Amino acid sequence: MNPFPDIELSGAKLSAVPGPASAGGEGESHRDLQRDDFWREVPGYAGVSALEFRSHLFQQRNAVTNVRQLREVVGNRVPDSFYEDVAAGLAHAPMALRISPYLLALVDWSDPVPDQIRTQFLPLRSRQVPDHPMLRFDSLNEQEDSPVPGVTHRYRDKALFLPLDSCPVYCRFCTRSYAVGGDVEAAPEKLRLHANHARWEKAFEYIQSRPELEDIVVSGGDTFNLKPEHLKAIGDRLLGMPNVRRLRIATKGLCVLPQKILTDEAWLDALTHVVESSRRMHKDVAVHTHFNHPREITGITEDAMARLTERGILVRCQTVLQRGVNDEPRVMQLHVRRLGYVNVHPYYVYFHDMVPGVEDLRTTLGAGLALEKWVRGHTAGFNTPAFVVDTLGGGGKRDAHSFEQYNPATGIAVFTSPGVKPGRKFLYFDPLSALDPEHQWRWSQPGERRAMVEEALGGDA
Repeated sequence: MNPFPDIELSGAKLSAVPGPASAGGEGESHRDLQRDDFWREVPGYAGVSALEFRSHLFQQRNAVTNVRQLREVVGNRVPDSFYEDVAAGLAHAPMALRISPYLLALVDWSDPVPDQIRTQFLPLRSRQVPDHPMLRFDSLNEQEDSPVPGVTHRYRDKALFLPLDSCPVYCRFCTRSYAVGGDVEAAPEKLRLHANHARWEKAFEYIQSRPELEDIVVSGGDTFNLKPEHLKAIGDRLLGMPNVRRLRIATKGLCVLPQKILTDEAWLDALTHVVESSRRMHKDVAVHTHFNHPREITGITEDAMARLTERGILVRCQTVLQRGVNDEPRVMQLHVRRLGYVNVHPYYVYFHDMVPGVEDLRTTLGAGLALEKWVRGHTAGFNTPAFVVDTLGGGGKRDAHSFEQYNPATGIAVFTSPGVKPGRKFLYFDPLSALDPEHQWRWSQPGERRAMVEEALGGDA
């Protein structure tokens, strides 16, 4: 029956959508967290006890950093050709290899090539495709908006502070591959942002000198790699500034090394100190983390989050949209609900930045817009992430729906950012593999390429 008799309900029929019975996807519940001794399926970890595997020291000391170590751990679960593929992929990747036993144990080694965990951390040369011709190494122009080394000040009241350039695990798709991960063959000269008190002091002086700065993101690298005393000192110094009202402690550690929350009491106490200090000062501190796939959320994650929840520490998640990892509606629905189940609040889903060596992971803008429709309404609004584009060239984060124009044929979307850099236009480019043969050819020709960009910008290339 039409509930609005004065309005004619007509038009194209919508395709069938999953009802409540199929919420989550393929029969898997967001509450089904892996809690068995899954790591014993990996030959190198077959004899590791649960107590040892749940130790952050075991995870850190046994991180795999080269193909020889990978072969020693995984053994004959995969053929020699797989190791050769990884070695060739690393030679063309902007990031060094560093992966925890925990993540390696989450890979399905019976079929690792399409596996979503392997895809994010172990590059395969057979899967790599040429970079987009509009790629720039620092695609978000963080260095251009850097008044002092390790600080990016793009938004009026927010700054990004990078106290260090190392991580417990290196993601091959890292936006900051221009600085993080050490020199590699494909990117030999990176920006150095090592932990350094003199550099930190210049950053603090800048932040304190700008009264409009109220919100500071402490990132890196990864704050999991800060010594407890350094985390505490940085938090105390920033919270002690009258202008600073909010801190965000950024770490992917909850995804790649949740054991640290379980067994590194000194680091957890330092984080707790910063959070409790902020409350006494009527300020705000939150942890921002990064999960991309529901299989990354395990019983160990839930146990780590329980400790943070008991201490009143708020955790938000920023997910990166990746082709073959989380670009299916049911996968992203399950991911969002599972995050909420363990008290991680989904915050953003980022369209993949243009990073060297990972063009195979990017999706089109259209694909992400369609995916967002499936996610919105699937769970509570406060646990529904915003889908955003961090625009090429430093325009900042824009709602994916807010483009000025988008041409799926050329794969060019145009955004404006009047609150950040008024009067300028910023672009997002779909991966070339998603375009038809004619437009792939046009992108291969410098003259045609320039013409398409000029047309999108209205003659303002």
